[in-house]
Amino acid sequence: MATGRASAAVTGPLAKIAPGIKVTAQISPEAKDEDLAFIRQMGVEHVVLWTDASKSSAAYYIERKARFAKNDLSVYGFGNRDVHNQDAIVLNLPNRDAKVEEYKRHLQSLGSAGIPYTTYAHMPNGIWSTDPLPTRGGAVARSFDEKQAKFGRWHDREFHLPLTNGREYSENEVWDNYAHFIGQVARVAEDQNVMIGIHPDDPPIARMGGAPRIFSTFADYKKALAIAKSPNVGVCLCIGCWLEGGDLWGVDAVTAIRHFAAENKLFKVHFRNVDKPLPHFTETFIDDGYQDMYAIMRTLQEVGFRGVVIPDHIPRMGDDPRLGTAYTIGYMRALLKRAEEEVGARV
Repeated sequence: MATGRASAAVTGPLAKIAPGIKVTAQISPEAKDEDLAFIRQMGVEHVVLWTDASKSSAAYYIERKARFAKNDLSVYGFGNRDVHNQDAIVLNLPNRDAKVEEYKRHLQSLGSAGIPYTTYAHMPNGIWSTDPLPTRGGAVARSFDEKQAKFGRWHDREFHLPLTNGREYSENEVWDNYAHFIGQVARVAEDQNVMIGIHPDDPPIARMGGAPRIFSTFADYKKALAIAKSPNVGVCLCIGCWLEGGDLWGVDAVTAIRHFAAENKLFKVHFRNVDKPLPHFTETFIDDGYQDMYAIMRTLQEVGFRGVVIPDHIPRMGDDPRLGTAYTIGYMRALLKRAEEEVGARV
């Protein structure tokens, strides 16, 4: 095995995470025993989970963590869809303060359960897609065409053009609202030893439906992390979103990885590929897009990344969604093995 160069010092909450890249599955917290067995059969040892406000609580997180532990699976992250992509928070709507308090309770529940991470996205009008298109072999995959886009969607809500949120909003408004939100929740995250990873805008277009989307350039991220001034506020780096934006980001995905890792702010990675950047892209299998995904995995190994890497938005294979998961996880584990052999173990 090659000997890797010494990693930069790991500080902050990442120092409490065991070294090594963790190829991880995203799965329902209510998954059946056979699904948990399937995950372990793939060699996966970590999971990330999502729920909503109807179940979000310390008791639920503790109980779910224990159930997964009985199946030799460690819960790295738990998200709550009802405090994620919330226009109330992003645009300071009348229920903003209630949503911020709900987010704080989510963090406190995670802390009580000893779950170290949650993902947050600051999009005012959801994720935007157009009609799915076939990728390799006819597998159906998410697609986006800026000329055909009509609405964004999050959870059970849709946001329709022309003004998705009722009026035009300024960038200053959205940045002020972000500063208000992160200023309140960052201290709770620190107290609870929970990391918040901020997900990019999907797609990374700076304004849609009259509302700014402030996580669509590298400069946006640097500004947002400087405002937070917290070791517990970092990045959920979706490689797919970065590839969707291409040159619009200002730096490529490899450069972004190196920067955020050096700042101890890289907490989670979504391992996803697309056929080309905006204005029109289709998601692909990870070995069939325009990005060499081994370059991503090797870079993560070189910087000593110790968070989780998950498959994301997998094109459907055959008649069982587990087929695509198995293919993608297997490919990711092979890339990681090669990176470990070529770069060396990192500590």
